Amino acid sequence: MQQMRAFTHDRWIFPLPPTNRFPQEKYRLVRERVERLPGVNVLEGAPITWDDALLVHEAEWVRRIRHGLLTRREEAALGLTWSPELARRTLHATGSTVAATRAALTDGVAAALGGGTHHAHRAVGRGYCLINDIAISLERIRLDGFIGKCLILDLDVHQGDGNADCFAEDPDVFVVSIHGEQNYPLVRVPSDIDIDVPDQTGDAGYLALLDDTLARLDPHGPFDLAFLLCGADPWEGDRLGRLALTVEGLEQRDRRAITWIRDRTIPLVVTLAGGYGEPIETTADIQARSVALAAERG
Repeated sequence: MQQMRAFTHDRWIFPLPPTNRFPQEKYRLVRERVERLPGVNVLEGAPITWDDALLVHEAEWVRRIRHGLLTRREEAALGLTWSPELARRTLHATGSTVAATRAALTDGVAAALGGGTHHAHRAVGRGYCLINDIAISLERIRLDGFIGKCLILDLDVHQGDGNADCFAEDPDVFVVSIHGEQNYPLVRVPSDIDIDVPDQTGDAGYLALLDDTLARLDPHGPFDLAFLLCGADPWEGDRLGRLALTVEGLEQRDRRAITWIRDRTIPLVVTLAGGYGEPIETTADIQARSVALAAERG
């Protein structure tokens, strides 16, 4: 039986002050769990180039993040302090999503053990997201010859404002974001479908909203590729969440979304997006389970 390929970048790390909340350790923990899954082959994707970033982002933004020219305000919006290691990691992390996208088109499904940098706009980065990995991946496969319609189904607790910005004028990309009504970002960029979920909604209410949203998608297809952002931050133990989903509810979320995509034989790219829960090991368990569900056959 063919193994699903999952692409990692976790050995590329960057300095963080002790007070920073970015969960860098999570990526190693997820990779270690995914390596133990049957039917999954963990690999490292090649890094993108800065020219690849220019396929999506404005040249001045790419120049600033390449050479460390960010202002304090820009670093504050990112939640990260620039370093050469951060710039290098950005190329490797995005390369993992590019590799997973190409693998999904060949194999039917693949995963990036990171990615989902959905707050990166064309001209600016925000919320731990310097560049938009999905937008760059799509432009790379278009250069490879891909012609088709793409679905982005974003289940992170935060609205995918960067995806909405990058694909605002792209008729071949349909962006769906199901996110916390009261959560970041407070200023939204409209997606094709935005679902605002009230705080403390819980499993039953969330899954009902998901089912209703999935039922609305067929008229916008057929889709030739799907990106699924399996953020773990709707979990009840997440510091940045508030939607109060249980571990079991998140598994049902992923299973329903993956089944909908699989039933339509759409090549699927799974990305992890956010996850800031405590203990971090539970967040890693949740996100490794997302990958395991994508790897299931039949």
